[in-house]
Amino acid sequence: MGVDPKTAAKWANPGRIPQTRHRSQVAAILGREIEHLWPDVLKRREPVWFRRWVDVEREAVALRAFQLAWVPGLLQTEAYARATLAWEALSPTEVDELVSARIARQAILSRECAPLFVAVVDQAVLERPITTDPAVMAAQLDHLVQCAELPSVELHVVPGETTAYPGLNGPFTIADLPDVTRVAHVDSQAHAQIVEQASELATLERRWERIRSEALPRGRSVELLKEAATSCT
Repeated sequence: MGVDPKTAAKWANPGRIPQTRHRSQVAAILGREIEHLWPDVLKRREPVWFRRWVDVEREAVALRAFQLAWVPGLLQTEAYARATLAWEALSPTEVDELVSARIARQAILSRECAPLFVAVVDQAVLERPITTDPAVMAAQLDHLVQCAELPSVELHVVPGETTAYPGLNGPFTIADLPDVTRVAHVDSQAHAQIVEQASELATLERRWERIRSEALPRGRSVELLKEAATSCT
C-alpha cells in the first residue's frame, strides 16, 4: 500500500481509523468488509461537513487550537457541550448525536501515542457562564484542570487585561500530520472550512505565534483555572 508499517500498525488500535483512501485497500487485503473492520465509520454522528476534520484529528501528531469564546470541543464536558447547542434549532435527538460525537472525539487524547494538544483560550472563556446553572461551569473548569494534567495536553490562558491581539479575529486549529503536512480548521458564523493553502496556513501560523506569546505560562494558566473553578462553587 505504500504506507509506513508503523502507521499501518496503529490502525489495529481502537479509535485509529485509516483515511478514506486507505480503508478499501485494507479491507480488500484482509478480505473483510469496511463496516466489520471499522463499524464506527458507518455510525458516525458528527455532521457530514465536519467528518473530514475528525479524520484529520485522528491522524494528527499535534494539534494547536485557539478559542475566543468556548472551551475547545476536545476538552468539553457532556453538560457543557449540550449547553453550547441549547439555542440551536435542533431536535433532542440531534443534540444527543452531536454531543455524543463531540465526546467521542476526545478519545484521541487518552489513547497510546496521543497527539500533543496545545490549547490557548481567552480568559473570557473561563468567566462567562455557559448556562444559568453554575454547577455546569464549575464542573467544566474542574475538568479543564484535570485535562491540563494529561501528558498530551498543554493549556494556556490569554489574560483578560490583554489589549487587542490577533485572537480577537476568531478561533482556529492547526493540525500537524504524520507526513509532515499541515492543515487547519477555521470557524465563522456562516460556516467552517479546512485550510490547506500554503499562504493561508502561513498567516495562521504567524497569528498562532502572536497569540501564544500573549498567553500565560502553563503553570500560571492552571492556577487561573483553579481560581476560576473555586469562584464558581
